[in-house]
Amino acid sequence: MKIAILAPYAPYPPHGGGTMRIYQIVRSLAAGHEVTLVSFAADHAAARSLAILEACCRVVPVIGPPPRSLARRAAGLAFSLAPDMALRNRSASYRRALDEVLAREPFDVVLAESIEMAGYLAQAARRTPRPRLVLDQFNAEYVLQRRTAINSLRTALTGGRSRLRELAGGAYSVLQWARLVRYERAVLARCDLVAVVSAEDRAALARLAGHERFTVVPNGVDAAYFSRTALPVVPPAEPATLVFSGTLDYRPNVDALAWFCGEPFERIRRQFPDVRLLAVGRRPAPALTALARAGRLELTGELADVRPALCSAAVYVVPMRVGGGMRLKVLEALSLELPVVSTSLGIEGVAELAHDVHCLVADAADTFANAVITLLHDRERAMRLARAGRTLVAERYDWSAIMPAFARQLAE
Repeated sequence: MKIAILAPYAPYPPHGGGTMRIYQIVRSLAAGHEVTLVSFAADHAAARSLAILEACCRVVPVIGPPPRSLARRAAGLAFSLAPDMALRNRSASYRRALDEVLAREPFDVVLAESIEMAGYLAQAARRTPRPRLVLDQFNAEYVLQRRTAINSLRTALTGGRSRLRELAGGAYSVLQWARLVRYERAVLARCDLVAVVSAEDRAALARLAGHERFTVVPNGVDAAYFSRTALPVVPPAEPATLVFSGTLDYRPNVDALAWFCGEPFERIRRQFPDVRLLAVGRRPAPALTALARAGRLELTGELADVRPALCSAAVYVVPMRVGGGMRLKVLEALSLELPVVSTSLGIEGVAELAHDVHCLVADAADTFANAVITLLHDRERAMRLARAGRTLVAERYDWSAIMPAFARQLAE
């Protein structure tokens, strides 16, 4: 089977949820099929990094997408009915590169990675013979924007931080929510198959699509790599260190850390005055650098290997209040046998994960803080949860168990 994979950014090195997912899909499908990867690369260095994938597939890098100024984004908001996600990866260079790839040989499947690349499926649909069109949908995006809008407006109306900024952000998300409903419905109607990361996303998107051409392909983890036995030296967990990880300019992650640094962290500090919060990830948003300057958290910046930093956690926190899909960070933390405290939203999509079996789950500021305090006090309970979490992830969410089923579905 010949498969063309359309990527919104270079999937190597696989740092972050999206890059890891695309990397694993490319690597797994290339093991049994003829794969051509047509990938955006931010610059020539990113394009060169893709050379490592040439060992398993054909790689066609395209420099881009072109940068979008604030004025250009505002123009898109004012003069287009499309959501921002449909505009950010439009590129004449990419269209030409994809046309050349599709003209060279017929493909059985064209697989778009994320809603950002869904517009290029229409280009593939014009080919004869028409390939099967598949979308790998990382999130139910309209749900994510709905949640973000509700959270921003609630924060503004209750007199939370920076009321004007929250009102503006909420208004923007309401507009994007409405546009995404229309856009996602049209995209889903075009697809022969849609891969989603969770049953929750499948239900939300099926309501829009009016069809059942969906398959659940959960996010996974390389359990052999994210393992304490894979580290030359396993750093001991520091007694009062809390760790969060993720891309730190991603709006749901910024919201999670800003919320946690408020009342929950203050409650924890009363019990553990020396507690520290470590935020592991790249591109910290200005709001987070301000919190770091105020001594509320510490920023590591991008790390070549996040495992030692994660293993320093006495408790790994996932205080997500908005977002969608399935968080890779949770699987990585559990795979490393870290005691986890999460909101209900933070563990969404990991169907088998259970409160007080694999982790502790709490949504309110006081109960979240109390759960962290409990695990800081009771290390035996913390380790019991951590071991159970590792067992679940290794058995059910290793990429080696997930990808073969997806490959079979594409072939069928």
